[in-house]
Amino acid sequence: MERCARRLDHPPRPERNTVTRRRTLERHRHSLAEIQGIMNSMKSLAYLETRKLARFLDAQHAVVKTIEEAAADLLSFHPEILPEAKEVTPAYLLIGAERGFCGDFNRALLRHLESTQLAGDPVLIAIGRKLHTLFDGDARVVARIEGACLAEEITSVLNQLVDEIISLQSKHGTIEVFCVYHGTEDGVEMQRLLPPFEGLAGKPPHYPCPPVLNLPPAEFFIELTDQYLFAKLHTMLYTSLMIESHQRVTHLEGAVRHLADKSEDLARQCNALRQEEIIEEIEVILLNSTQPALVNNHEIDTTVEINK
Repeated sequence: MERCARRLDHPPRPERNTVTRRRTLERHRHSLAEIQGIMNSMKSLAYLETRKLARFLDAQHAVVKTIEEAAADLLSFHPEILPEAKEVTPAYLLIGAERGFCGDFNRALLRHLESTQLAGDPVLIAIGRKLHTLFDGDARVVARIEGACLAEEITSVLNQLVDEIISLQSKHGTIEVFCVYHGTEDGVEMQRLLPPFEGLAGKPPHYPCPPVLNLPPAEFFIELTDQYLFAKLHTMLYTSLMIESHQRVTHLEGAVRHLADKSEDLARQCNALRQEEIIEEIEVILLNSTQPALVNNHEIDTTVEINK
């Protein structure tokens, strides 16, 4: 009887495995919620960057258009100032991403470059650390420049890029510069930067009189070329960063939805395990409520036997 009383003092406990599993799932769910919050913040920042870059690009496109109109006006009266075509070293500027979470942004540049018939013995300048990893061991890469994460960092990247172009000109003389970048949402574009304005030669003049210059036409053309290269590179870097940010928003939206679905699945599993715990607790309560009656019957039987 004493042994039976001891068993009643320490009733059976619910299964601990269920509790442990539920707590593990809840910790996992909490971790997913933290990651989801971080990704939502990253998505919001990327979206704000696209809005800011869109405003910059409107002004930058206007600058490029003004320079092109001035060059067309100049060349219509002085076509002889265009440099003569000759065999030069081609240089390709590849504007990639500095950070991740932007899908196949960098691999699209690589695919476009591989599908292009490159003339001569080309050299490459890779912009963006995520792009650098795709060109490890490539002897054609003569410079690697860190890309911009924000619009305010574009100027620093541009200064480094101009320094590399000047360095190439000092080594190879006249060079032909192309830029491979994400020009639209539809895909990668390649535009020729140097020599500039070749498509403007031979067009009829818009005005009856030549422009009044304070410099000789050839010298003015060189200065105009520098301004055009600076403005055009600004536009390309802004455009690439805006599309990169837009792809990052899209990529993070998909990741956040996946985490939300996973969190909901974990919540359902936690609820199911909690229901099992409640059922086990009810069973224990019901078991304990029947034990006193069993003990009383046992004591009565024992008393009867002793009296006999």
